[in-house]
Amino acid sequence: MPSKPTPPITIDAVYAAPGYLFRRMQQIAVSIFMEECKAFDLTPVQYAALIAIHTHPGIDATRLSAVIAFDRSTLGSVIERLEAKDYIERKPAPEDKRIKLLYLTKSGAAILREIIPAVERAQARMLEPLKPADRKALMGLLAQLVDLNNEASRVPLRAEDALEHLGKGG
Repeated sequence: MPSKPTPPITIDAVYAAPGYLFRRMQQIAVSIFMEECKAFDLTPVQYAALIAIHTHPGIDATRLSAVIAFDRSTLGSVIERLEAKDYIERKPAPEDKRIKLLYLTKSGAAILREIIPAVERAQARMLEPLKPADRKALMGLLAQLVDLNNEASRVPLRAEDALEHLGKGG
């Protein structure tokens, strides 16, 4: 049986590939977030970490990594930056002083309250070019793709497992 001919290599093929489009949208999303939130000097990952720490006070870095699906080794520098900005504090766990638990400071809680309108503007701007029905469809399909491909990630989302342990132990 003859094999299919290899399609020609073109830049248009790259531009139409899902991976390329996802990467470009990620670049655009971060750019819009940074523009809307520039007054707060927070990155999207720092914002997600603050939300997770606010929602789960006393979470440790390993569980935080699972909750926001972010590489544990890189998360250390995110935590250091948030601590340097006085948005979070690390306290030793009562049962194991080697484990540091994360808590929002008063400044961290205040910045979260203040940044939310800017984050909401950024999220709206990302979808603004689409018709409302298309926004809803896109969000549904993206959520489905992320869920169905979770295990293919270098850092799969493990929020339920992390939070279940946090609820039992912390």
